[in-house]
Amino acid sequence: MKSVYIETTVVGNIAGRFHSNPQIASRQTVTRNWWSTALDRYDIFASGLVIDECSAGDPTAATERLLILDGLPLIESSDDAEILAKALIDGYGVPASEPRDAAHISIAATNGIDFLATWNFKHILNPSTTRIIESICRDCGFEPPSLCTPEQLLETYDDS
Repeated sequence: MKSVYIETTVVGNIAGRFHSNPQIASRQTVTRNWWSTALDRYDIFASGLVIDECSAGDPTAATERLLILDGLPLIESSDDAEILAKALIDGYGVPASEPRDAAHISIAATNGIDFLATWNFKHILNPSTTRIIESICRDCGFEPPSLCTPEQLLETYDDS
């Protein structure tokens, strides 16, 4: 099976009440539809960083987010991931103001993950920086994960 690293925005769209904004509610619905079969279709991973981010904020919401992650294998950062995250920032693949977003990408890349699922279009799944991110990962010796939304993964079925 292909592997998927779920970034914090994905967890946030699975847990909690539906948002009043129709666009966000639509993302929540799509994400929840994907999640209903994702564990059967993919090897799903998170990281300590995802746990940290999901633990923040309202305690009730944090508990709901952490329940989604309960039992998922965690992949951790490494020296290689830290070096790659710095390269992503230095090479303008991710803004210096967003080191956690660079870390999500680098953790997935250095662990050989196939897909990084996210709803973060500003700093991770940004058409203006995707090629830069891919190039930096390869220049550092890592195959970049395919950056995608849960909706794109819902449309893709890998039966291997």
